[in-house]
Amino acid sequence: MRKMVWLSVVLLSGCVLKQYPQMPEVSDAEVHAYDCPMLRAQIVQAHNVQRQIAATGKFDTLTVLGFFGDLGTGNGIAKANATRRVNTRLQQLEALQTVRCAPDIALASRSSGY
Repeated sequence: MRKMVWLSVVLLSGCVLKQYPQMPEVSDAEVHAYDCPMLRAQIVQAHNVQRQIAATGKFDTLTVLGFFGDLGTGNGIAKANATRRVNTRLQQLEALQTVRCAPDIALASRSSGY
């Protein structure tokens, strides 16, 4: 009986074998400190993190081990959390860029033909 309880605890605890990059939400200090070039750099960085999350989530040995550990739920939850966090930050940065850099965005779109 004790073995069944421990087995259940281990299976339900979730084991995350993959390490996904994490990004925090935009802080108040960042809102006040970022100018347009810094915002563009942060947006590029957020897109790079999205690509890293996608690359980390690809099927590999850790995926198989995670499946045997907890049917893959630990890695799936970790990926979903990392994706949600980077998407939230990206939306915040893009909204800030729209407000703060509106003339720059309009000029860039006119000069690039969009």
